[in-house]
Amino acid sequence: MLMRTDPFRELDRLTQQVFGAANRPATAMPMDAYRSGEDFVVHFDLPGTDPESIDIDVEQNVLTVRAERRFPAPEGAEVIASERPSGSFSRQLFLGETLDTERIDAHCEGGVLTLRIPVAEQAKPKKIRITGGDTPKQISS
Repeated sequence: MLMRTDPFRELDRLTQQVFGAANRPATAMPMDAYRSGEDFVVHFDLPGTDPESIDIDVEQNVLTVRAERRFPAPEGAEVIASERPSGSFSRQLFLGETLDTERIDAHCEGGVLTLRIPVAEQAKPKKIRITGGDTPKQISS
């Protein structure tokens, strides 16, 4: 068995034993977000999470992602190490008025939840036709 000593990990382990797992800090749900064409794309890392346990809600432009990861050891097993976070996780994103929350697409594969949030039609740039003079012209707004 390979052993590595990390004094901070040992301190965390002792703190969890003394104060209980309920008092450990909330574990982050890491994410990346970017715009690609007419969509905003958000990737959440949720390794080891059953896609059936993921819940996504949007209320008043606040998107909430909740997921649960269970501890895989069978009941009664002697746990030697428990470093992977388990339990319930959540993350909230505040969405701008320019996004179409009615057409969010969600896909989970390989422990990564991907959300595609389209830009609302009313927020997209529009061409306005100008008439007058010799020839009609197009101006972008």
